[in-house]
Amino acid sequence: MAVLSNIRQRSALMIAVIAFALFAFIIGDLFSSGGFNSTSKDVGSIDGKDISFEDFRIKVSNLEKSSQGISATAAANRVWEQEVSVALLTSEFDKLGLRVGEKHLLAVLKADPNIGQNPMFLNAAGMFDVAKFKEYFKSNPAQAQFLKDREVDAELNAKYQIYNTLIKAGVYTTQSEGKLKYEMEANKVNFAYVAGLYSTIKDSDVKVTDAEILDYMKKNEKKFKADETREVEYVLIADKASKEDEAEVKEKVAALLKGSVVYNQATGKNDTLAGFKAAKNTIEFVNSNSDVPYDSTYVAKNDLPAVNADQLFNLAPGEVYGPYVFGDYYCVSKSLGKKSGVNAKASHILISYEGTQVPNKKEQRTKEEAKAKAEDILAQVKANPDSFMMLAFTSSDDSSAQQGGDLGYFSQNQMVKPFNDYVFNSSIGSVGLVETPFGFHIIKVTDRQDGIRLATVALKLEASEATSDKSFTQATKFEMDANGKNFNAIAKEMGLTVVPAVSVKAMDENFGSLGAQRTIVRWAFEGDSKIGTVKRFEVANVGHVIATVKNIDDSGLVTLTQARPFVESILKNKKKAELIKSKMTGSSIEAIAKAAGTTVLQATDVTMENPMLTGVGLEPKVVGNAFALAATKLSAPIEGNTGVYVVKNFSTVKAATLKDHSPYVAKLKAQSAGDVNRVLPALKDNAKIEDNRQEFNY
Repeated sequence: MAVLSNIRQRSALMIAVIAFALFAFIIGDLFSSGGFNSTSKDVGSIDGKDISFEDFRIKVSNLEKSSQGISATAAANRVWEQEVSVALLTSEFDKLGLRVGEKHLLAVLKADPNIGQNPMFLNAAGMFDVAKFKEYFKSNPAQAQFLKDREVDAELNAKYQIYNTLIKAGVYTTQSEGKLKYEMEANKVNFAYVAGLYSTIKDSDVKVTDAEILDYMKKNEKKFKADETREVEYVLIADKASKEDEAEVKEKVAALLKGSVVYNQATGKNDTLAGFKAAKNTIEFVNSNSDVPYDSTYVAKNDLPAVNADQLFNLAPGEVYGPYVFGDYYCVSKSLGKKSGVNAKASHILISYEGTQVPNKKEQRTKEEAKAKAEDILAQVKANPDSFMMLAFTSSDDSSAQQGGDLGYFSQNQMVKPFNDYVFNSSIGSVGLVETPFGFHIIKVTDRQDGIRLATVALKLEASEATSDKSFTQATKFEMDANGKNFNAIAKEMGLTVVPAVSVKAMDENFGSLGAQRTIVRWAFEGDSKIGTVKRFEVANVGHVIATVKNIDDSGLVTLTQARPFVESILKNKKKAELIKSKMTGSSIEAIAKAAGTTVLQATDVTMENPMLTGVGLEPKVVGNAFALAATKLSAPIEGNTGVYVVKNFSTVKAATLKDHSPYVAKLKAQSAGDVNRVLPALKDNAKIEDNRQEFNY
């Protein structure tokens, strides 16, 4: 629900126009976040052109600063991809001698909203004024570097636009290709065939070895090319609360319920402190004793802990429930009363208009046209309430149209004000029309939810110091015992579970189910990390990870584990094909069918454009052979996608001759429109790229 997700945030949708984000670097402060510390000069090279480490780290630092939440590793990976792309494309631009004039540069700069829509550069009519733009930088020399950087980016951008245009112009479709396209669609063939399907032979009857898979991968190296990988196994010794720790927390919660007696030094007497049940100031009690502060929100039943939802929601004011476990906490809750209608459920149909920031407009319309259409839909809904869902599906400009306009439940003030006010001030079943910055909404209020306000004392279940010490001792012992020995055997002796090996590349950040664990990945690729090397890592909020390098794959190919699901089926079908071919003997198609233990099937009016065999699937090689045969001729066995086939041509029907194949040329042009996007991957495949990033510690 794209639009309403923005309504929920009560913020305007900003549409960014990015001509070519690949080149969008902002040069600024030096890298200072504890990143790269290598003494190497270059972080890599592309076709012999070095990428300066100093420039690289500055760009990584700036990307970290400008992209909220991005990690140093993710930033380094993104900058590397940008550097490679820029270097390869710039080399192509230079070979072609591409040049860019001032007008083209200005056009690219204007496409940046920060420039083209900046009030400083607009004239009285609200249009970009080149003179004002130039005058600003002439009068503000301190900003000259900013303009210089922008011009560098704009020049690359402009050259890329020219380059794209040249490629598109070079992808030419001839009339001969159009003719072939027409004939593939219109020529038809009729034939009989015998099919020996691969599925008739059990997979268990044909074996494929690792050596055969590896040999296939080497023969098809480009398909299976991969970076160097390490397989790392590990044992996890979780730093979590023991049963004794849980019992202690449960006892504390129970004590808070009852109250306690404490010695008062001022009076020299014991004071009785009220427990949670009897506390006069419940909120103060929660904030003084709970690991989670008091929350005054009214909560609907379906938002309460599922196991305890019924008991909690049905508490009378002042009544207490617990202790109960919720996540990592032992809890006890007291009801502070209920409130009706804290959540509402509604459906809507959005009719936007020109100027509203809505990405899914089904049609362009003025505000007046949008209002008229919205009023017409409102009238239809009121006349026939059951039509709402279909009208939302066909007319709404919001992505919730796919759900018939249903927005689900939401609380007060999650929606933009006019929308919120209508829903929460109307009864269930009400239908009305409101306007928001997103357009006109026909709204139907479909449900309400009551909520309960709970005061909850929650004590976290966590490992005690004694438990943590025990986990540390066990992890250290395992690390020492497993080093240089059989990792799995030592784990078994100590009653520990070895997690299946995780395959990682040098610049990966994530490590299996543990998520972002860059330290472990980096260790696996360090110079002294060999097969069998063991090391312990402390992972925050998880525990101790004792890892070992199981395998090092520097073959340049994907692992056998990754390749097997794809390659094994191909090789098994090859072996099945030989078994099936040995049975397909005979001088007639009927004799071949009998020998193969199957029947003769018929295919009628099949084309090369759609080489589909009924009940089997796409078989272009089989249909192609049928077209190539003369009438009544029999083919040799053909290895297809789903089996081995023998074909007998009955007749080939040629399509009528056309003088003009332009419609088919147009079809091919449309199909090849995206071919320009294949250029950069092709350049990368053919380039000599040296990547030294793993040598840099960050």
